[in-house]
Amino acid sequence: MSRVYDGKQVRDHMRTVLITGTSTGIGQVTALVLASKGWHVFATMRNLEKSAPLEKMLSERELSGQVTFVALDVNDPASIDKAVADVLAQTGGTLDAVVHNAGVAIAGAHEDLPDAEIRRVMETNFFGVLGLTRALLPTFRAQRHGRIVCISSQSAFAGQPTNSIYCASKWALEGWAESIAYELDPFGIDVILIEPGPYKTEIWQATERVTPPGGPYTNWVRLVMRGADAHAEKHARDPEEVAEVVAKALDASHPRFRYPVGFFAKVDFFLRGKVPSRIIRRCTTRYLGIPLTR
Repeated sequence: MSRVYDGKQVRDHMRTVLITGTSTGIGQVTALVLASKGWHVFATMRNLEKSAPLEKMLSERELSGQVTFVALDVNDPASIDKAVADVLAQTGGTLDAVVHNAGVAIAGAHEDLPDAEIRRVMETNFFGVLGLTRALLPTFRAQRHGRIVCISSQSAFAGQPTNSIYCASKWALEGWAESIAYELDPFGIDVILIEPGPYKTEIWQATERVTPPGGPYTNWVRLVMRGADAHAEKHARDPEEVAEVVAKALDASHPRFRYPVGFFAKVDFFLRGKVPSRIIRRCTTRYLGIPLTR
């Protein structure tokens, strides 16, 4: 069985990485892929009772010794401090990389979204990244190296209907990452953005869809969701592709700052700044099957 924190030190020569949100999706698969490539992975999640699926996959591949499970809620500063202290106690005070993967979403028209849910998305997708990074920076600076990998999204390249707060969280993440890259470069610390398009993960199924009965946006939101579901069903790919790109970025001597992953992310990345937003909105509306209004 993979180890939960027990006070033992990880071997000094083994590369170490902390990954958030490893109970499902891209985080889970990234933990598996990096473990298979010789990394010692600190797989974190809010509730360690949800570690069973990843533990089973690790056991089947005889990789259990490569992963240590640590409880971490990125929305809780005390949890961040405790998790970082636990990890550093095991590694002798060093860490090679962090992969910020934990993320949530909520779908619907902005006017209908509960304020608490808007803040929950921003707290997890943006402020949680800032808090955990701040807690790790003294270690990265002291050792004069470290890689901060942020799982961003195609949603950072262009607005998406019914997905405004998720897009906003990823746009904020990218602006922050671009800015701190200047600050951290003198210390040998790399900041890397991984930007996937549609992949088969639980976040889409788990996302609440706000469609209040009789609401002014409800029918329109349902049309968007129907088109988005069809798009995901047809084009969503294996998240292992994203995990392999994370591994590539961590192994690179000189990693790129941005790694768009998948056809649609690469298209949106190419179009950003080249095509007027109004044209992009019209094309997206047609693609999703939303009636044109003007």
